[in-house]
Amino acid sequence: MRVNLSVAIVAMVNNTAVGTNVTYSNDTCPFPTNSSTSTTADGPFNWDEREQGLILGAFFYGYVVTQVPGGRLAEMWGGKWLYGIGVLITAVFTLLTPLAAYTSVGVFTAVRIIEGLGEGVTFPAMHAMLSKWSPPNERSKMGSRVYCGAQVGTVISMPISGYMADRFGWESVFYVFGVLGILWFVGWAIFVFDSPDSHPTISREEREYIRKSIGTAHSTDVRPVPWKSILTSLPVWALVLTHISQNWGFYTLLTELPTYMKNILHFDIKENAFVSALPYFLSWFFSVSSSIVADAIIDKNVMSRSVTRKLFNSLGFCLPGIFLVLAGYSGCNVDSTIIFLAFAGGTNGLHYSGFMSTHLDMSPNFAGTLLGITNGFANIMGFLAPGFTGYIINQHQDLEHWRFVFFVAAIVYFAGNMIFVVFGNTKEQAWNSDEARRRSLDYEELATSDNEPD
Repeated sequence: MRVNLSVAIVAMVNNTAVGTNVTYSNDTCPFPTNSSTSTTADGPFNWDEREQGLILGAFFYGYVVTQVPGGRLAEMWGGKWLYGIGVLITAVFTLLTPLAAYTSVGVFTAVRIIEGLGEGVTFPAMHAMLSKWSPPNERSKMGSRVYCGAQVGTVISMPISGYMADRFGWESVFYVFGVLGILWFVGWAIFVFDSPDSHPTISREEREYIRKSIGTAHSTDVRPVPWKSILTSLPVWALVLTHISQNWGFYTLLTELPTYMKNILHFDIKENAFVSALPYFLSWFFSVSSSIVADAIIDKNVMSRSVTRKLFNSLGFCLPGIFLVLAGYSGCNVDSTIIFLAFAGGTNGLHYSGFMSTHLDMSPNFAGTLLGITNGFANIMGFLAPGFTGYIINQHQDLEHWRFVFFVAAIVYFAGNMIFVVFGNTKEQAWNSDEARRRSLDYEELATSDNEPD
């Protein structure tokens, strides 16, 4: 429901009317001789690139607001109902999207903001649930498998959205996914449980294995958030900046790739949606496969947890940056551009075994709150990145301006990874629990005694 607008907006906009004032230079791609673009009907809305960027980014104005409250509420009351009701709210307002769009840009923007408010609790709530379900040496696998569901959903929803928009009209996209979201909520309410202790059919052996593996790192009692310690922690702010850089690159592709495919490479909406889904299919593949390797490396002590996280994060940030640069220079070579953009999005999936698992490493007790903090800051990029892109390409649909967009995303990726490599920390933080605090004090006393002269 978060991404279907990226495809549907291609069919919603009257590109003939909007395009009358667009400046085209010699740095543009010719229409392919077998293009079916001419058969794609224009939509009813005369939104220019700036307005489209505002609409695409509106979801994230609401999304960022409920991040920290969502994480904390999930730690206090459990993530099941918080997550489920958040998605239900988004589903209901997705059904209202066509009505809102026909009413006005302002009403449409407001509906997207409300959808963001509902869905903003989801990732922090899931992190809080993962802290209760995932043993330390399985965090990469469990986190990647849970969060790669978003990639699988994108792989499925983008082509389906393109087909429905082309065959049944753009309104059908929102009606179908809104209904599916409501049906999903029913299944979630029946089959999902907050923790192993509340699950009615889990075996005793599995429950005990999870309890013993997590140990004292996760407390059964609800602890007050050590806000001062968290907000003055250098590793936490390193996570914030790393997450910000991740989301700038991710949302540049997520929200703008269909527009690039249509206006620069001249794909029709069905081809556009299929090709735009390729990066997320590859992201699913890389995230799942790399998580198995990462956990095996940690479990067998081939490398430390810290080195492993930073290695996979470096691959998940630097490879996408390189592929974005290559895509910027591939010009109108459609096959090369598609390959580079697909692998830019695909190799980004490696980050799930990098910084995205570090919240759980640092503080299982406050993993939801930590992700709420980092994801809250990071999803400001959800409206800044589309807004920036809209500003750069407004009235300039050419390769030069899109190349600049890709270069900026690549630079942000490289800078964010450098911050994580230098300042990131995977050790359980002293403020996570009393036991961790005691271990930290014992370590400091030992270090002090070792430095004292004989």
